Amino acid sequence: MMELSPPGAVRWICRTLEEAGFETWAVGGAVRDALAGIPSGDWDLTTSARPGQIRRIFPRTVPIGVEHGTVGILARDGTLFEVTTFRRDVQTTGRHAVVAFSDSLDEDLARRDFTINAVAWHPLRKVMYDPFSGVADMEARCLQTVGEARVRFAEDYLRILRALRFAGVFQLTVTSETWSALVEAVPRMGQLSAERIREEMEKILTGHAQPSTSLSLYAASGVLAFFYPELDRLVGLPHPPETRMWDVDDGEARVDGHGQPHEHGQAHENDREGGAVRSGDVWSHALRTVDLLPRHRPALRWAALLAGIGIPEEDQGAGEVGEEEGRRTLLRSAAVLRRLRSSNARIQEVGGLAEWIGRPPDPSASDAGLRRWLSQVGRDRLPDLLRIWIAEARSDRLLRAAPEKGPQGWKVEELRRLARRLRGLSSMEFPLSTGELAFSGRDLIRMGHRPGPHFGQLLDHLLEMVLQDPELNTSEALTLEAKRWMKDWEAREGASAEGR
Repeated sequence: MMELSPPGAVRWICRTLEEAGFETWAVGGAVRDALAGIPSGDWDLTTSARPGQIRRIFPRTVPIGVEHGTVGILARDGTLFEVTTFRRDVQTTGRHAVVAFSDSLDEDLARRDFTINAVAWHPLRKVMYDPFSGVADMEARCLQTVGEARVRFAEDYLRILRALRFAGVFQLTVTSETWSALVEAVPRMGQLSAERIREEMEKILTGHAQPSTSLSLYAASGVLAFFYPELDRLVGLPHPPETRMWDVDDGEARVDGHGQPHEHGQAHENDREGGAVRSGDVWSHALRTVDLLPRHRPALRWAALLAGIGIPEEDQGAGEVGEEEGRRTLLRSAAVLRRLRSSNARIQEVGGLAEWIGRPPDPSASDAGLRRWLSQVGRDRLPDLLRIWIAEARSDRLLRAAPEKGPQGWKVEELRRLARRLRGLSSMEFPLSTGELAFSGRDLIRMGHRPGPHFGQLLDHLLEMVLQDPELNTSEALTLEAKRWMKDWEAREGASAEGR
């Protein structure tokens, strides 16, 4: 546990309320994170003062959720701190509770989800109040509910997702009673909103260096099958042989390859064979890749997670990813994110990356071939794809288990050479789309031609010519080729008309 060091504004709010006669404590994220030894700026306060009293005491307040007892207090520097009146639950519905205000801190803590979240700390006296042994549970790296687990999850099914997130982020073992109740409650999670489901996944992807722990618990608990059936299908789907074995001497393996939790930190009896972990399924590969991508880039982690959902069941994960599979990956990724009500920008970014993760160019391709590939992918997408490929190369510990091989069965040196070539070509100024050509449809109109589908066919032809030889991207060269192409096209159209 690290020592709590609240901002001066937290102490000021607490002192002001207590001097007015209202008991006030710090609760929530900042206290929990401190118990785990993690710095946090998420400071919330709970008090015996009612919302109206809080607003009369402080000159600058924001009515964040007055009906639920929450008032925002603006500090002198403009920072907003949430202060909530002690509460007790009157009625619960599985998602939203009807609450009543209380004068008791004990009642307020008793309604919270897990013992590690039911700890209060006094910013002035610097003492902990821990009626449910949350401090001891955090020290033991144990996650359990406050009170009976089945009752707690039935009050709010979002707590299932929070439990899996906390277990992963803080490396906690879920107690048997809590785990059994959690799994039993999964089928009743349908009332959760898409936004809440997405927010929990985003917190997993951005809140920890190794989101694989929580995501493996999603699979083991049935949550993955309930909310993300496209991903659940990848559990046990074999990966190509090159990525079936990896070295775990670094002690990072906390779950087995099929998402099963290890009881009390013990490895599953089928995990090890010959000193290596046999976990070559597509799901495990995706999890290890996600772990190796930066937490501040959730779109990359989303893309790596979704990259395998276009694999057809009958292929069993083997073989080369073709255009059809890439397109299927794009459509399914977009469907998942749309179901979660993600922004259009996020859907486009993630789907565009997921489509191409499994479709790298041939390392032996000519420069013209690589330019054609870049034309399809887009110059802006290349840096992110390279970062994901590097993470894939590192996943499964291939550089140790099979030093000569990388993703797609390439030699690692081939991957490095390919990355250098692609970066070099991408930095050059040559057209990657018809809109970047030194010739356009307006030039054809000026030449006296009427617009039609053949305009697009001609521009595609000119782009292919320039991708083969970028020096041809001049108005003179493209105009000359356009005249020749249009003459041939008109001759074909004339012959076709005569035949009709």
